[in-house]
Amino acid sequence: MTSLSVEILAADAAEPITSAGNAQLGIAVLAGIAVIVVLITKFKLHAFLALTIGSLALGAFAGAPLADTIKSFTTGLGNTVAGVGVLIALGAILGKLLADSGGADQIVDTILAKASGRAMPWAMVLIASVIGLPLFFEVGIVLLIPVVLLVAKRGNYSLMRIGIPALAGLSVMHGLIPPHPGPLVAIDAVGANLGVTLALGLVVAIPTVIIAGPLFARYAARWVDIPAPENMIPTRPSEDLEKRPGFGVTVATVMLPVVLMLVKALVDIVVDDPENGIQKVTDVIGSPLIALLAAVIVGMFTLGRAAGFTKERLSTTVEKSLAPIAGVLLIVGAGGGFKQTLIDIGVGQMILDFSENWSIPALLLAWLIAVAIRLATGSATVATISAAGLVAPLAAGMSTTETALLVLAIGAGSLFFSHVNDAGFWLVKEYFGMTVGQTIKTWSVMETIISVVGIGFVLLLSLVL
Repeated sequence: MTSLSVEILAADAAEPITSAGNAQLGIAVLAGIAVIVVLITKFKLHAFLALTIGSLALGAFAGAPLADTIKSFTTGLGNTVAGVGVLIALGAILGKLLADSGGADQIVDTILAKASGRAMPWAMVLIASVIGLPLFFEVGIVLLIPVVLLVAKRGNYSLMRIGIPALAGLSVMHGLIPPHPGPLVAIDAVGANLGVTLALGLVVAIPTVIIAGPLFARYAARWVDIPAPENMIPTRPSEDLEKRPGFGVTVATVMLPVVLMLVKALVDIVVDDPENGIQKVTDVIGSPLIALLAAVIVGMFTLGRAAGFTKERLSTTVEKSLAPIAGVLLIVGAGGGFKQTLIDIGVGQMILDFSENWSIPALLLAWLIAVAIRLATGSATVATISAAGLVAPLAAGMSTTETALLVLAIGAGSLFFSHVNDAGFWLVKEYFGMTVGQTIKTWSVMETIISVVGIGFVLLLSLVL
């Protein structure tokens, strides 16, 4: 197969709630996204409220009845939270166990003890990638910043030479690899296989993070040569612990859900018989819910109890892990509502109509849509959710591999050029003590490299698979 060409699949499109023409729908989409952008950037409104209001505006501009728009939004919100809410919660619990038990610090310290000199940027990529698997991007930054600053200071390294590889590792995991919220929602929206997406995501992620991390860091260090800011070195979370879990058992715990999901994907490909006993077992243990639940339960013993946590301390850790994700769940849910509204007013069919005579591959189209929404809203998660809703009709009739690559194309597009409307931009700027210009020359360029290299490898895989 030479490319994933766009096909007209009118029979599979959602029944629209409005009879508006393509021109009106196009204006409605632009207006709806514009409302979200203005509310988030100018009025600093929370993304959940902005997405809710933007969804209502979208329906109004498209001429859909208000009752139908509300129904579409609430249905999409409910389905999205039902599909990924529990997974996000389990991922947050595992991440909190990893941080509070000192497991994250154990991984960091062990790898750093084995690395020095030119190997240090590669060690930072490895640390960030392993820690970034179960953690949200913002949490990963908070965990890794102390390490980056300490390594740069004690080893007399350029801050960018150490920091860019770490940020690249976290960002690639966040955009391309489930169980992060964006990829999970995209997988659900286009009906992709999670295990296959995870496997192909790792294939794309490894060369992408190498190019955007250690290799680009050489140039970033020349463009922005700054020392580690003394006042930004915070206390590490495990400094008050008497003991912490070992390196091997910590890595095994973090990798457990990934391994279980990959085993399921492998058995599905090799056996390919739903009635086979082995496949029935792997379908259960490799499902995202069971895989993450198993990792959380195992982590309570291998991480929590190994750090000397009592039952009460474990309970407190779990409780504290859930409060911060309330906002994430609401944003993801509202994004799902916006996505469903887009589908129900007939935008998916509009894209199919527009693309009828285009020679552009579906993967590239998905990437471009995600890029546009990312640049407009600043949110990788919102870009992924919205783009997934827009291109979902293109997935009808695609093979398992093709839908997985479609998810990765969307994920790559969602990381394009982070700038001043992205919370991550300001987080990196403040932690590293950079100016806006320095942040654009390093962080923003790194994000763009990840996006462009990512879609490049996705397109290459589409030629081979």
